[in-house]
Amino acid sequence: MATDKSNVTLTGLARRFVDDGLLDESTAKDAFIQASQNRIPLITYLVQNKLASSSGLAFSAAMEFGVSVLDLGAFMPEMMPEKVVDEKLIRKHNALPLYKRGNRLFIAVSDPTNIQALDEIKFNTGLSTDAVLVDDAKLREAIDKYLESQDTTMGDLDDSDLEGIETEGGDQEDDGAVVAASDVDDAPIVKFVNKMLLDAIRGGASDVHFEPYEKTYRVRYRTDGILKEMSRPSIKLAPKISARIKIMSQLDISERRVPQDGRIKMKLSKTKAIDFRVNTLPTLWGEKIVLRILDPSQAKMGIDALGYEDDQKQLYMDALVQPQGMILVTGPTGSGKTVSLYTGLNILNTPEVNISTAEDPAEINLEGVNQVNVNNKVGLGFAEALRAFLRQDPDVIMVGEIRDLETANIAIKAAQTGHLVLSTLHTNSAAETLTRMMNMGVPAFNIATSVSLIIAQRLGRRLCSACKEAADVPQDVLLKEGFTQEQIDTGFTLYRPKGCDKCNGGYKGRVGIYEVVKITENLASMIMEEASSIKIAKQAEAEGFRNLRKSALRKVIEGVTSLEEANRVTKD
Repeated sequence: MATDKSNVTLTGLARRFVDDGLLDESTAKDAFIQASQNRIPLITYLVQNKLASSSGLAFSAAMEFGVSVLDLGAFMPEMMPEKVVDEKLIRKHNALPLYKRGNRLFIAVSDPTNIQALDEIKFNTGLSTDAVLVDDAKLREAIDKYLESQDTTMGDLDDSDLEGIETEGGDQEDDGAVVAASDVDDAPIVKFVNKMLLDAIRGGASDVHFEPYEKTYRVRYRTDGILKEMSRPSIKLAPKISARIKIMSQLDISERRVPQDGRIKMKLSKTKAIDFRVNTLPTLWGEKIVLRILDPSQAKMGIDALGYEDDQKQLYMDALVQPQGMILVTGPTGSGKTVSLYTGLNILNTPEVNISTAEDPAEINLEGVNQVNVNNKVGLGFAEALRAFLRQDPDVIMVGEIRDLETANIAIKAAQTGHLVLSTLHTNSAAETLTRMMNMGVPAFNIATSVSLIIAQRLGRRLCSACKEAADVPQDVLLKEGFTQEQIDTGFTLYRPKGCDKCNGGYKGRVGIYEVVKITENLASMIMEEASSIKIAKQAEAEGFRNLRKSALRKVIEGVTSLEEANRVTKD
């Protein structure tokens, strides 16, 4: 039942806010009624609905109760007691434990009338509670940072942090490997490697590089596509670090002459696990080891999060619902091809569809998909796996990469006989993908009748929304860069990176830049005539399919990335 605000008499804080000019009488009564009905503090309601500034409310409340306001920005986080108050209580009452003195716990609150919070925390902790008044907006930000720092999966590092690690792949039958393993199983090495892996996950890195040189050793992370040096341990530790990582990934540590591939599974919690794909490479001064971080959640974040424009997304979705044909995703290593493919597979992954994949190796585990790791040592290559798939009553087949004519021919045969086939190629554009297949020896007729969609892609860094700033670029420069006069006339704003404590040099995260080309009748005719990639590219552009450069410039116009980043990933 609605409360008649004419019957409401403002007292206490509500009256104070009106007297101080923060609210008018009517707004204050409405807020008081809504806060009471929703059972939340008045100040919380006012801040959430942007009816008054959080700082103004804090000072007005302080004057009402005759107390001072603590500036949380100047408060040292290390003083906050760890794991004293349950996260649910902190979130429920918007209350943060600040510090503890004996059996007294001082709690930051934005509403001094929130007695229930103090009483419930007192009951759960057994400690006497005292309220400290703070700004509501700063309190919410401080709570987020506090709870993030208390995450047990990312806390202080010791040997127990990796107790839940599971490993798979590789062989470790050599007796010498067991002896060597015990030699490196000491706390400093274990702790160092653990720290490097956890810091990489925390920092959002995609790859970790362990690199030995003649007199130095360095560890680098690739974050948002850019490598950055993170540590320089002693060169004397190189053999032990290498051996430790190889033990974790169940590789043969006695073999240092040839490259090896392995895998590490790190359980961060009961519901969160991260896989590392491990590769070792013998170099002049020891083994360089690179770990690719594989987050299974990437495949489930949805197609809308990948950066496709609306028309490009629709082309991809239309191709996925076709009962047959071939979808090819192309681009260099690290351009996000696997995530694009698995996003499509995740859309197709229903109980009515039989999906099989052949990969080298399988990077993302997806429940409901039959995944096969190819192993050329035992005669299980892509071609052999594909032949087996065709006898497994498949609906959808994914081939990690088309590397040779035999694999290409079997994949095309599957696409022509009622199966949807997804795969990748290492080419620079959609047009070059078609000519690459011709150069491999695939007949032009088979390409024209089987390939339905080609996606060429790159990954560009996103501008940090917190600190990006407008850039003034002359019109003649914009025209030279490839912007059209019509685009310039819209008066869009270009942004450039600045850098703040929330990002990496002005960038935070990455976004896909795509060229999505549907094989139309005209393009199929040109393929049949074995036209060059240049002619095919011109025809695709004439039919309205944007190339990578134009897609990148659209991201610049939308303020998603900078012109410098667009040039880095797409300019010839």
